[in-house]
Amino acid sequence: MSAYLVAVLGRGVVGADEPVVTVDDLGFARGDGCFDSARVLTDTDGAARVVNLGEHLDRLDGAAAALDIAGPTRDAWEALVAEALVAWHGSGEAVLKLVLTRGREWAPDAGPLALLSITEKPARPRGRVPRALRAVTLTSGRPSDAFKDAPWLLGGVKTLSYVGNVAAAREAKRRGADDAIFVSTDGFAMDGPTSGLIVVTDGVMRTPPTGDTGILASVTVDEILAAAAESEMPVRVELVPADDLLTADGVWLVSSGRGPSPIVEVDGSPIRVDEELASIVHE
Repeated sequence: MSAYLVAVLGRGVVGADEPVVTVDDLGFARGDGCFDSARVLTDTDGAARVVNLGEHLDRLDGAAAALDIAGPTRDAWEALVAEALVAWHGSGEAVLKLVLTRGREWAPDAGPLALLSITEKPARPRGRVPRALRAVTLTSGRPSDAFKDAPWLLGGVKTLSYVGNVAAAREAKRRGADDAIFVSTDGFAMDGPTSGLIVVTDGVMRTPPTGDTGILASVTVDEILAAAAESEMPVRVELVPADDLLTADGVWLVSSGRGPSPIVEVDGSPIRVDEELASIVHE
């Protein structure tokens, strides 16, 4: 069984089987809350650290602001993470999940609930490329600009209402694939249920924009694009026609927990995998 740890703001590290959420918590009852996830790496001396913690806390703060939840201060989150890392005794790689809910419906004065968990995962050997994935395209049911002038739809916010994303991942598996790529009703490839999208065509690295599309900003995608630009590879943030997936030099679904995973098949059609290009993306 994987190692795991739970910590709650105001209580510190608690037993992993200890109840921490009440039945009237609005995050549990209505999905009224947000979360973020990041990689945890343990050094050879046993010290654990979070990769890009600041960027993930920035994204969590943005989500809390969009939901109008007055969450903990940055110092409070950082102190809770630091306490959890000291208590963490897993090895290799793990996933940190930060969760913030609006709090109790029956006791609103109690304020928001903030907690975190750390769950160990099998470490990827150094230099090993993540497992290649087969993907299917699934309609998002909306156009690429569905979130324009509609902030109440919470586009780009990582809310606890993740049931649609999970359902899409299940549908991909039902169709014999490993993951899904959402396609807008006007024909553009968006992102995956739990990942960002990178497409390389004719030496240009592209990723769909956030904002009007409702796509969640990806810390890992931004890192890869920045590294590509630094190496003088052309980078563009623009809408990517879904048809371009089949003719690309490389397609990746990217998340902080999984890293950049190459796509080798879309809707049953093979996708080109440029080994030299893949080595650049995965470095």
